[in-house]
Amino acid sequence: MTTASSKWNVTDIPDQTGRTAVVTGANSGLGIATVEALAGAGAHVVLAVRDPQRGAAAAAGVHGSVEVRRLDLADLASVREFAAGWQGDLDLLVNNAGVMNIPESATKDGFETQFGTNHLGHFALTNLLLPHITDRVVTVSSGAHRMPGSPRIHFDNLNLTGEYAPMKAYSQSKLANLLFTLELQRRLTESGSAVRATAAHPGWAATNLQSHDGSALRRLFMRVGNRFVAQDNKAGALPTLYAAVQDLPGASYVGPDGLGEMRGAPTLVGRSAAASDPSTARRLWTVSEELTGVTFPLSAAATAGARP
Repeated sequence: MTTASSKWNVTDIPDQTGRTAVVTGANSGLGIATVEALAGAGAHVVLAVRDPQRGAAAAAGVHGSVEVRRLDLADLASVREFAAGWQGDLDLLVNNAGVMNIPESATKDGFETQFGTNHLGHFALTNLLLPHITDRVVTVSSGAHRMPGSPRIHFDNLNLTGEYAPMKAYSQSKLANLLFTLELQRRLTESGSAVRATAAHPGWAATNLQSHDGSALRRLFMRVGNRFVAQDNKAGALPTLYAAVQDLPGASYVGPDGLGEMRGAPTLVGRSAAASDPSTARRLWTVSEELTGVTFPLSAAATAGARP
């Protein structure tokens, strides 16, 4: 396995010829950088995007085999439609799409938008596609899962009704991404599946994600940080790509190796105690099944992705 000290980059991605990947939120930022790298290595990549026109414009600039399909993670009907339209094997699912620090709002199904999009949408998508997945599920989290204030899953008020704060909601959703990965891997292992669940975070990457912040002061701070501190989107996508193609243990978490994990080459990183709690992960999974109506599709007798 290539180590961070050798400055792993896209040229280290193994040949992806014959493989198929889905990348959510793929029309800009980390998503399009992930698409470009995978397609450049030979994979056929599906850009799963809310706006197909913007997706098509982004896909037009990619060298390699790509296609665009509509997916709105804030609408469970759209998630089900996307999954129902999938045929054949899917080697890699990259749960990249997300919203960050936005004003209080709700998804079409009535969930707080950051939790509903960043976690519940990807939870439903992953489980609906899982019978097709043959290799890897990578979910993009964030260092915000350990923000000051001890982020936790607010099981008594997941929508944060009456106590909403943009960063509080974002931190909860990113913590949920890691707990989801932890429990998904436990279930995959228990079912005898060879599919692996990993997670990654980009450090500080300059993307459009920060431009929708509900606070004007934070937007200004982000603009300054994007200019003087952040990595570009190609560097920010490296942890995701590393988590997608390297031979890593299930439930691995990848981030930059630099100071504060803000920038640098991809390497395995730690997570908060809250993100490592298996009992909380199981509880979140149960609640997520109840909210979405989507359940884990594999059993010990499953053949999809089963070890030989």
